Amino acid sequence: MKRHCILYAILIILVLLLMVLCICVGSVDISPFEILHLFASGDHSTTAGKILFDIRLPRTVEALFLGGALALSGYLLQTFFSNPIAGPYILGISSGAKLVVALLMVASLKAGFVMNSWMLIVSAFAGSLIATGFVLAVSTRVRSMSVLVVCGVMVGYICSAVTELLVTFADDVNIVNLHNWALGTFSSAAWRDAFYYIPISMAGLIAAFMISKTMEAYMYGENYATTLGINVRAFRTVLIILSSILSATVTAFAGPVSFVGIAMPHVARLLFKSGRPKVIIPASFLMGSAFCLFSDLIARSLFSPTELSISTVTAIFGAPVVVSMMIGRRKQYG
Repeated sequence: MKRHCILYAILIILVLLLMVLCICVGSVDISPFEILHLFASGDHSTTAGKILFDIRLPRTVEALFLGGALALSGYLLQTFFSNPIAGPYILGISSGAKLVVALLMVASLKAGFVMNSWMLIVSAFAGSLIATGFVLAVSTRVRSMSVLVVCGVMVGYICSAVTELLVTFADDVNIVNLHNWALGTFSSAAWRDAFYYIPISMAGLIAAFMISKTMEAYMYGENYATTLGINVRAFRTVLIILSSILSATVTAFAGPVSFVGIAMPHVARLLFKSGRPKVIIPASFLMGSAFCLFSDLIARSLFSPTELSISTVTAIFGAPVVVSMMIGRRKQYG
């Protein structure tokens, strides 16, 4: 318990340091002393003030909460399928959400109106449920998780191909901007969106923590959970809906972000040397936040002023973790 408290403290400090770096570092560097002065004065009129309050701060907050939500979504999926290789991006769930959002965005702009934040979330949630339904249908017919992962990857490719077709033949500037969103980015962060994704992310974290005891019983097997009086079917439904809401929220505001949902829960389990949900749930959230803050910092500062997509950076650091997981599982069971 003491070790876990120390690790939580280290993760919180790491997240805070990364937040400071994300605010200070960029194409125009702002010193910490200048940031303190701007916070104290609340001056939005200067160039530094506009960069801080209108661009970097909302972007940092978005990476913080959406990164945590995505990692938590991945952990819930891994619990649902009882397999650490499951994740919203790998199984094509994020891509399904991306496709539905893209389709409705095109339709809405042709009809002469712009989708608001709630419409984005609802459409992304619908896309997530459609993709999840396909994955669940496949999971009842195949026993191998590797086959399920391949099916999920294929769904992701199909959805991405259709989205690219929409972007290719678009002539409206708002649709063309869909290309950047489809690759994953926090560059469009705005304070108005924070009123949606912060409550959803925190509600998801609280809800996951509230069902952590049931989740732990479920991890011992469905038969064991049933003997404790748990309605397994209802619990599985709660898990998949909660995971879909979290991943849909991330996709709606930042696009599909790869490997965070699958890699960070695994790293959290290794770091804390525990598989208990009440330990890994907050750890995964903090790990996801830290990873997305770090990735966003690299994405916009490494080749400044050119900006990389967030998924490019998360794939570079997250894919090796996934490969090591699969190799480890092969050695364990092979």
